[in-house]
Amino acid sequence: MRRGKCRFLNFWAGRAPRAWQSGVVAAEGFPDDLLSTLREKVDPALDAVFSRSFELGFLGGMPITDQVEHALGFVAIVESELGGPPSNVIDLGTGGGMPGLVLASCWPDSLVVLMDANERRTTFLREAVDGWSGSGHAEVLRGRAEVLGRDDQFRERFEAVTSRSFGLPSATAECGASFLAVGGSMVISEPPDSDSEVRWPKAGLRQLGLDPVATLRPLVRFGYKVLRKIEPIDSRYPRRVGIPVRRPIF
Repeated sequence: MRRGKCRFLNFWAGRAPRAWQSGVVAAEGFPDDLLSTLREKVDPALDAVFSRSFELGFLGGMPITDQVEHALGFVAIVESELGGPPSNVIDLGTGGGMPGLVLASCWPDSLVVLMDANERRTTFLREAVDGWSGSGHAEVLRGRAEVLGRDDQFRERFEAVTSRSFGLPSATAECGASFLAVGGSMVISEPPDSDSEVRWPKAGLRQLGLDPVATLRPLVRFGYKVLRKIEPIDSRYPRRVGIPVRRPIF
């Protein structure tokens, strides 16, 4: 992404029509036939991209088909929360492109920013996006969230934030909240059998302008935490590089 060309400073005013809506996602289970409908929106051209990403060690050890289903959970939940596709979304720590590339495939009219600090991964993703005819408005952004979250081009500019494996809850919330606009939603992958109230304490989240909305498990294997931005983030956050991890707020 070229830092000089900001494409989302006025996304609230220029919001595109919501092309389709996946339906309301309940705490347990997708609406009938939703998963198959979502699968059809994943461009088959991404198969080769994900296979290469997997070979390079950018995606972890879970089978690719399972990772795609996990990514589709983000699609369904964001749409359920916002009433349709977001006008823009940033995927924190996108790694090998999950769920970022799946989001871009399902939302071709949305600006999808794939953010990661690693040079090898972002170089791979830029090449993948440049060579993919279905990339829509996907962009790759390399940098530290603690730094980019203080840049006016990105600070509180996104209608949605996603995170599959960015970090511990406190660091994810602190960094993610710096990108999320008031009224927007953040969806974060949750491990199985986790205590949501312990991992995401309401008092700690409120320090970052966030409110816990729900913990969803529409697919038995995968869980998601949904947070909503209810007020602007304090100017103290995010703190300097590394501090959110070393000195967690909660």
